[in-house]
Amino acid sequence: MDIQAKRFKNNYETTFVLSPELSEEERKTTVEKFVQLIQSNEGSIQSSEDWGLRKLAYVIEAKTNGYYTFLEFSAYGDLIAKLETAYKYDEKVLRYLTVVLDKHAVAYNQKRRENNFGLRKK
Repeated sequence: MDIQAKRFKNNYETTFVLSPELSEEERKTTVEKFVQLIQSNEGSIQSSEDWGLRKLAYVIEAKTNGYYTFLEFSAYGDLIAKLETAYKYDEKVLRYLTVVLDKHAVAYNQKRRENNFGLRKK
């Protein structure tokens, strides 16, 4: 009997901080690289937000500011190890955090996007 383990997609959100010394074009290509990594591993992006240049809570690599980017996506669990390895080896990324979302967090994020609360105004 051939039994395969079922694979389920989970919902995740990841936030990463890019070096403030990057040009706008370098930032966009770096973010696009991570989006392509997610999509090439059967993931789908629900939301992508550029939070812009913000002051860091503490000094990282002699830098006090960083460009924050937030991605919400669904993917299989084995993608997270690949994504975080890509973050580690990219010298443009100062810090990153990826968390799995439960059903309440997914509903909250969807409501937040629909009603535009908690988002920065342009």
